[in-house]
Amino acid sequence: MATQKPLLGSTPERPALDALFEAARKRKISDAEIHEQRISFAYGNAPENSAITKESVRQASRSIRIVTA
Repeated sequence: MATQKPLLGSTPERPALDALFEAARKRKISDAEIHEQRISFAYGNAPENSAITKESVRQASRSIRIVTA
């Protein structure tokens, strides 16, 4: 197994990226966005060359409900 090289130097400053991360932490995700993420996840995990399309996943999501506690 190859050994890992230790980190050389400190992490560079990146205030713009840090500000984006902070804004993302504070942002609330809507139910519609969560629903679209679930559709995208299901479509992305469908087998390649299948008849499954993003629209077919969207239609199935209307009749299949996920119950969360």
